[in-house]
Amino acid sequence: MLILLPPSEGKYAPRRGKPLDLSSLGSPRLTGARERVLAALEELSARPDAAEVLGIGSTQADLVGLNARVRTAPTARADAVYTGVLYDALSFADLSPAARRRATSRVAVVSSLFGLVRPGDRIPAYRLSGDVSLPGVGSVAGVWREELGPAVLDALGTGLLVDLRSSTYAAFWRPPAELVRRTSTVRVLHESGGRRSVVSHFNKATKGRIVRALLEDGRNPATPAALARVLGDLGWHVEATAERTGTRLDVVVSDL
Repeated sequence: MLILLPPSEGKYAPRRGKPLDLSSLGSPRLTGARERVLAALEELSARPDAAEVLGIGSTQADLVGLNARVRTAPTARADAVYTGVLYDALSFADLSPAARRRATSRVAVVSSLFGLVRPGDRIPAYRLSGDVSLPGVGSVAGVWREELGPAVLDALGTGLLVDLRSSTYAAFWRPPAELVRRTSTVRVLHESGGRRSVVSHFNKATKGRIVRALLEDGRNPATPAALARVLGDLGWHVEATAERTGTRLDVVVSDL
């Protein structure tokens, strides 16, 4: 099983640690693309319009400087750098030792800067959203559409793909037709007063809890139907719908 997560916009900036070493990251076939995106981000960060292009508000101008120092800034494990609602709910830091070991092989983050990141990869804090276009390379989504597929397939092997990415990062790579039977996407629906809706906070928090529960449980479902059964065993109400791109699992929640 491979669980694909979106990155977080907010990140913890390590205060100490070795600088970035692209050759040390997992999925080494992505090193060339990572270098191109990184160089383009550095070029953009030197321009007066960098904050505007990056979608950074006037109160966050320091993030441009963070990007400019991305090669020399301290790094930490990605599972400590990514923060926010999903990652707070997942809480890598206090997983059991067995669950943390499973996370190293079963979890990957789709990143605008690095393509595919494993929890143990050492990365710096940065700010680069998935809808940004960079000088010389164009849209980061376009870069990764050309590069990400083989790396994801290598990481997936013969297992089940559990795709928890947001729509922005889902555009970086679409599972090919031959993966449809072993691809599950997860949507979280908030039910209140007999009505269902997608609410961002519920969606992110519940996805984090789902990943945490799967890692702690330890089972490794091989099909979408088996995943639905595991989630049911773990206490969620799950409804499965077959789609052209895979099986959508709707997890229905009434509270946090």
